[in-house]
Amino acid sequence: MTSVLWLRRDLRLHDHPALMAATEDGSVLPLVVVDPALDRAGGPRRDAYLGAVRALREATDGALVVRRGRPEQVVPAVAAEVGARRVHVSAEATPYGRRRDEQVRAALESADVAMVARGCPYAVGPGTLTTGSGTPYKVFTPFSRAWRDHGWPAPAPVPTDLHWHADVDSDPLPDVEPMHPVGEDAARAAWADFLDGPLETYGEDRDRPDLDGTSRMSMHLKHGTIHPRTLLHDLARHPAAQGDSAQRYVNELCWREFYADVLWQRPDSAWGDLRRELSSMPYADPATDEDAAGLLDAWRAGRTGYPMVDAGMRQLAREGWMHNRLRMVTASFLVKDLHIWWPHGARHFLDLLVDGDLASNNHGWQWAAGTGTDAAPYFRVFNPVEQGKRWDPQGDYVRRYVPELAHVAGKAVHEPWKVLDGYAHGYPEPVVDHAEERREALRRYEETRRS
Repeated sequence: MTSVLWLRRDLRLHDHPALMAATEDGSVLPLVVVDPALDRAGGPRRDAYLGAVRALREATDGALVVRRGRPEQVVPAVAAEVGARRVHVSAEATPYGRRRDEQVRAALESADVAMVARGCPYAVGPGTLTTGSGTPYKVFTPFSRAWRDHGWPAPAPVPTDLHWHADVDSDPLPDVEPMHPVGEDAARAAWADFLDGPLETYGEDRDRPDLDGTSRMSMHLKHGTIHPRTLLHDLARHPAAQGDSAQRYVNELCWREFYADVLWQRPDSAWGDLRRELSSMPYADPATDEDAAGLLDAWRAGRTGYPMVDAGMRQLAREGWMHNRLRMVTASFLVKDLHIWWPHGARHFLDLLVDGDLASNNHGWQWAAGTGTDAAPYFRVFNPVEQGKRWDPQGDYVRRYVPELAHVAGKAVHEPWKVLDGYAHGYPEPVVDHAEERREALRRYEETRRS
């Protein structure tokens, strides 16, 4: 008997519970449905996804079938085409994914075909962990303790008795050129390189954008070309497993799972403030405020006059990726210096990031905005100058992405207004005064909190 393996955020063969379950039925037809919404989105994330699909088609000896259209129509049609009685999937956790899967499940059931979910994109499935009183976790630290205590199974092997159902018509994949190496082989190679090198100093270097001190595994996790369970398994077996660097990396994986759990519990927090009591915070609206629109454009273009902010935004535009320290700095600047609501920035990030993940991106933005999961975060206002001096101490990162300041030596690059020739090459003056806008941000918070 043939079953269908409908692939979404799980574009791999290793550590794939849904693939193992499908193999138990007999031959497997791997299917990718290119939703029209993906085509409309475009951008680096789409190209990375389609590149990973192409790599998986090669890994399945060409058996992987691509069909374009609405999943609730395409999946039942393909199942009928090959006589499948089961469609296997990895469970989805996003609000859109859950709605889509319910529609597909209903369409399949009407044709007497079962939809079987096994595994998910996380080591611990969202919604699994609750407090002692049965309520969702709202703070990271207790969640992380429960997450570690719960644990996760060992990675699943590639089935040895895997037989692909071949020779099924497939729609052509568009020619794309991803900005970074994609696919399962690329993911596993990148992970091996990290374990052999940067992991040793990750605890010290992870906040330094001027150094190559991070794993850059977020894109591979986003598209499921590697599973976090594999990363956790390898870290646990690493000689430095109990060291600060390895444990900090585990903590970062836990943050990803925490945000997915928060989104599972509060789907409305995808594009609305998690802390509803702050939803009345006054912001400038770029749709109706010409000055705010100009500031938003300057932020997007990396022309704010604050070198650390501008370097981060230009790295995003150039590479489809941004160092996490800069994600926090640029987000804080948009919300608390320019007083623009975080969804405007979150949408821009999702448009350009190759690793754009709804839960991690949007709840990371809310962490910076002070409307998310942290206990008392609104008082945290990143100073873009001091952040630059601390984490880019010689200014190498800024000069890499802001060539107008290539002539400014050392950490002086973070305060070009103090250098007589700082603006000689067309770099803009600061669009706002950080100290004044910090006070204004705190004033708005107090006003909202008391109302």
